[in-house]
Amino acid sequence: MPSNWIDAANREDPNQETVDGETWPKELLYGHRMSDMIERFDPDADAAAKLAVRAQHIQRWKSPRSDYPMDRKGYHQWRTALYDFHAETVGALLEQAGYDEDFVDRVKQAVGKKALKRNPDTQMVEDIAALVFIEHYMEEFAGKHPEYDEEKWITIIQRTWRKMSPRAQEFALTGGIRLPEALVPLIQKAVAE
Repeated sequence: MPSNWIDAANREDPNQETVDGETWPKELLYGHRMSDMIERFDPDADAAAKLAVRAQHIQRWKSPRSDYPMDRKGYHQWRTALYDFHAETVGALLEQAGYDEDFVDRVKQAVGKKALKRNPDTQMVEDIAALVFIEHYMEEFAGKHPEYDEEKWITIIQRTWRKMSPRAQEFALTGGIRLPEALVPLIQKAVAE
C-alpha cells in the first residue's frame, strides 16, 4: 500500500509536532491532515489524486530552506526544487510498488505542481494544501509574524485564495473547514476585495 510507504518515509522526519498530547513527526502529521482533508472535500477522488495529496510534502526536511539564499529569489528556487524532489521521491516509491508508468507520471505531475489550473490532479493537490494551510497552519504562521500588517496579511490570503479552485473557495466559506477565528475578519476582507 503506497500510502503506508509514504507514511514510513515521513515517519523519519526529525522535526516533531505535538497535537492533542500526541507527538508526531511533522511531515507524517501533514500527510494525515492532507488525506483527512481530501476525504472531506472529495471523498470520491481516485487513488492517484489521494496518493498525490498524501505525498505532497514527502521527506520535505531533506531539502531545508536554509540551503538557499534567504531572499525572494532563493525562496522561489527552494520551492521549485522541492516540487521536483517530492515528485521524484514519490515516483520512485510508486515504481517500487509496481504501479504502471501512466499512474506514476500522473502522481508525479500533481506532486510536482505541473500545469496548475489546467491539470485537475495538480489543482486538487493545490486546493487541499490551501485548505489544510488555512485550517491548521495559518494561525500559527500569523503568530510567527507579528510584524506583518493588515495589508501584508490580505496579500497572503489573496495569494492563497487565487491558487484555489472556485469549488475549494466555496468549501472554505461554507463551513467545510474551521477558519482560524482571529483571522476571520482579515479573510473576509481579503476575499471581498
